Amino acid sequence: MALPLLTPEEAGAQLGLTPGALAQLRYIGGGPRFIKLTAKAVRYRQSDLDAWIAERSHSSTREYGAAR
Repeated sequence: MALPLLTPEEAGAQLGLTPGALAQLRYIGGGPRFIKLTAKAVRYRQSDLDAWIAERSHSSTREYGAAR
């Protein structure tokens, strides 16, 4: 059984981002993986949102960008 695909509004609600912010992330290539169904229809898999969140999980601020 195929899992439901999430709209940008649904994905954004889960991530705390607006659909516009997700559109910007798609444009610059920094957001979660997405599926482009048509020229205007974009959807997200829950597993891709979960993976994107996991990639950004840190336990210390030293892990991402502090000068050594």
